[in-house]
Amino acid sequence: MTYIVTGAGLTIEDVVNVARNNEKIELHPDALKQIKKCRAMVEKKIDAKEIMYGVNTGIGEFSEVVLTDDQVGEFQKYLIYNHAAGIGEPMPLDYVRGAMLGRVNVHAHGNSGVRHEITLTLVAMLNKGVTPWVCRKGSVGASGDLAPMSQIALLLMGEGKAYYKGELYPGKEAMDKAGIEIPGLKARDGLATINGSNVLTAMSALFLYDANRWLKQAEIAASMSLEALKANMRPYTAKLHEARGFKGAVRSANAINRMVKGGDLKEGRVPHKVQDAYSMRSTPQVIGAAHDALAYARSQVEIELNGVGDNPVFFPDENIQLSGANFQGTPVSLPMDMAGIAITMVSVMSERRMNRLNNPALSVGLPAFLTKGAGMFSGLMLSQYTADMQIVEQRILSTPASIQSIPAAADQEDFVSMGMNTAIKNFQILDNAYGILGIELMAAAQALDFREYNFGKGVTKAKEIIRKYVEFLDIDRPLYDDHNKMKDLVESCEILEEVEKEVGSLE
Repeated sequence: MTYIVTGAGLTIEDVVNVARNNEKIELHPDALKQIKKCRAMVEKKIDAKEIMYGVNTGIGEFSEVVLTDDQVGEFQKYLIYNHAAGIGEPMPLDYVRGAMLGRVNVHAHGNSGVRHEITLTLVAMLNKGVTPWVCRKGSVGASGDLAPMSQIALLLMGEGKAYYKGELYPGKEAMDKAGIEIPGLKARDGLATINGSNVLTAMSALFLYDANRWLKQAEIAASMSLEALKANMRPYTAKLHEARGFKGAVRSANAINRMVKGGDLKEGRVPHKVQDAYSMRSTPQVIGAAHDALAYARSQVEIELNGVGDNPVFFPDENIQLSGANFQGTPVSLPMDMAGIAITMVSVMSERRMNRLNNPALSVGLPAFLTKGAGMFSGLMLSQYTADMQIVEQRILSTPASIQSIPAAADQEDFVSMGMNTAIKNFQILDNAYGILGIELMAAAQALDFREYNFGKGVTKAKEIIRKYVEFLDIDRPLYDDHNKMKDLVESCEILEEVEKEVGSLE
């Protein structure tokens, strides 16, 4: 399939399909027409010597410096040079590809004043697999992601570096090998390519896709632990959550009920307490709150994906240009800080259930640390240590970046979003979350092997998948290999996919 870029309707799933699955894209003819119309207006204003920020003026603190006619043509090159100031290891390719798609979608509105050749070159790079080498760090998330976007823009001058067919080449060589003509940069082109929060927004879109799939697996793990701990399942009745009204809690309760359906616990054939601990009883409310947080973050990210994130913004129908701050990353970074916190919160609850599985005072008859040879063997005692360490790291990373502004550019840019910090740390939070949840799943599978009643269809399938990778812990063995296998299994989403084939979507 080919995704048609119109400037509207771009979803998180579309970003995943293009950025990770290499789906081709095509610029809609109407969008191309709008881009050309806007460019014609800009060129008329240039010829009339109308002062326009970043076109015939400097940028930032130098915005009051008016460029000569000779300087206007060269300025875009030096703009890209001095903004290509990142640092560190290269970004994953899907981050860069997602940012390029986002920038094409901005251009498609016809409000950026860019030459259509620039936009079509970005389209060709995506379709032919030329992906710029971009440093992970350097953006403060306003005026957009200038440093990483400038490394993308270097390719438009035949400079920089890029991957092509799995190899890293000098920019011009990569473009030549792919048969892509280098358009060069003329007035406005450079700033129109870099002046938006496209990298942090693409990263946020990819994170939200992954985080939603992780949350569904958190419900799978919770269901397994609840079965093993002989939970009272009445608190998961949908009616209870509908009475309060939070959509995420209703969704979570329904997912957990689907997992345990048909099992002895759900059917009332297993004795249980009148009321369980919060880490069991509050699961729908907590995971549900995370669902709601991610839903809000998704709404904000998709607004940004489809908005005109640029400066200045041109309106050809009114023959005006307005300079403002549509590059500011805060509308994305603030909800994304909350999204990262949500993953940490659910991870904390996962560890608390794992603790109950291990603790003989809380596990409703399970052996201490889930081992038959307590004393001689320590079972999963140390697995909890590993989970705890990762949670502390998550808590440190959950400090919001959106309140960490440091002024830049001689205080012209005196409040910035730090949204790239949010995007980077969210993936670190999620990386830990894969490990923490993998440990709960492993412990729950171990606990279920000590129970002699029938489990729900979804729980049974999840345990079956886990046992493909991690054997029952009969006697102690080094656990690092099991931990890493479980982490990889959660990240792969194999459990989720197989469970959903069995019981239907947990969405």
